[in-house]
Amino acid sequence: MKKSGVTFLLLILSVLLSAQDPNSQVLNLNKPERVEWFRDLGFGMFIHFSFDSQLGIVISHSMVGASEDFQNRYLNELPKTFNPKDFDAKEIASLAKLAGMKYIVFTTKHHSGFCMWNTETTDFNISNTPYKTDLVEEYVEATRDAGLAVGFYFSPEDFNFLHENGLEVRRTNINDIPPHIMDKYLELNELQTIELMAKYGDIDILFYDGGEGPLVEKCKQVAWELHPDVVVTRGAMNTPEQTVPGTTLSEPWEGCLTMGSQWAYKPANEKYKSGTRLLEILIETRAKGGNQLLNIGPKPNGEIPEDQENRLREIAAWNFVNGEAIHATKPWVIPNEGNTWFTWKPEEKTLYAILTRQPEWARGERREFVLRSVNSTENTSVEVLGQSGKLVEYMPETDAQTYFEQKEDGLHISCARAQRLYNNHKWNYPIVLKITKAQPAFNPPIVVTEKAEIIQTGGNTYIQFKGKIIEKGDEEGLKVCFQYRPQPDFTEKLTSDEWTETKYLEIEDNIFMFSIPVKNKNITYQYRTVAKHSKANVYGNYRTITTK
Repeated sequence: MKKSGVTFLLLILSVLLSAQDPNSQVLNLNKPERVEWFRDLGFGMFIHFSFDSQLGIVISHSMVGASEDFQNRYLNELPKTFNPKDFDAKEIASLAKLAGMKYIVFTTKHHSGFCMWNTETTDFNISNTPYKTDLVEEYVEATRDAGLAVGFYFSPEDFNFLHENGLEVRRTNINDIPPHIMDKYLELNELQTIELMAKYGDIDILFYDGGEGPLVEKCKQVAWELHPDVVVTRGAMNTPEQTVPGTTLSEPWEGCLTMGSQWAYKPANEKYKSGTRLLEILIETRAKGGNQLLNIGPKPNGEIPEDQENRLREIAAWNFVNGEAIHATKPWVIPNEGNTWFTWKPEEKTLYAILTRQPEWARGERREFVLRSVNSTENTSVEVLGQSGKLVEYMPETDAQTYFEQKEDGLHISCARAQRLYNNHKWNYPIVLKITKAQPAFNPPIVVTEKAEIIQTGGNTYIQFKGKIIEKGDEEGLKVCFQYRPQPDFTEKLTSDEWTETKYLEIEDNIFMFSIPVKNKNITYQYRTVAKHSKANVYGNYRTITTK
């Protein structure tokens, strides 16, 4: 570790952390008002970028289990050719803003330990590459200038540190690190946190990835001491990767998503989600009360790969029309009715019904929808976002107006797709209905997916699912069941809709159960509860169980 400049940082550190117990439970000093500010942002950009982007391989993780020769060349030779001379932070921030993103989170240090700023704590940083310049500083300035919130990803795990100290590079088992080395490990991370929080002004968001116990807890303590208003996401709230929870969550959460299969740049054999699918995942995330952090992985020279830029511009076109349905919204009484998803602005009593999976909706064509969870009032109006409702270009005889009528079975809406956004007149993206002065049409049940068990009966093995009704809502004859499937891998989790559904089940003391035979070992099943109300299906959260 370099000695210059460290004495002052150590002095600050000793004051901040003198009373901090490294074995204390998870610390969460996020201010409630700042968490609500964060939740209203709704949509952000994640940037995974480091020196190993030159190889197009997984970021950092290739060091785990690697040979000594690989690690030496990775740590000592690869940084010598890293030169992201075409990284344009202003262009990236501008594109993020156009896409409707309200914040950006940048990888200041991933698990490898390579620092993307000019740190005094280690020579393993960007100043010792051909690029030399502090890339974090460029990112911060451009993001602020664009009016976006600034976020830092930071890994308390540091593979370079482990390698330098003769320890096996690994993701877990920090308890067997000798105390004198653990003290140095903690000091390194704490000093780096102080640098990041002291050099770049007020940082809005922190995302801590990796590390156990004291490694991350002390970093959080330092950050909150220096910037009490900073919002810590991972490390203080639920941050699921490559998936969306099965139901609305009341507590804050942030989903993290790649466009393809890899976080950092992958030059070959990458399979990207379509722009339409990325929008559907964003919509589902907001409907369930979460933020979406959509990742890009710049090329080694710093440019955004064309496939990723194209998808961001697809999203930007949709956001330009429909962004108000995503930003500063809350969940409705249920997240969706089939392929119609809802977001809600309760103060204004404005509901957004987002119509997904409407294939080949020709311009000028009228379609009918029934929203069973929605009641209109005498002051209700309904419109299609982006459309005036007055005309369809080149179709003077076509009625572009949106009509609605409240009936016993729900709010009936008739609307036309009128706006021409592409030259070929096609628009295969979700269309949004803005419904003002709306109110819920029912009180939905609340069901919980309990932990399943492996049981033995009559010499046979079964998985026993268990669900619980927390609130019955307003339906007397509520029907319940389970849905289950072999768990898809992360590349399929957000594309597969195939489930096996059980029969309707008896409810005793608000509990219901169902068993399926175990036919094969070592299979992980994903399962959830389903409550079937006459107005809509209501789901419990996903759980998993592995057969043995």
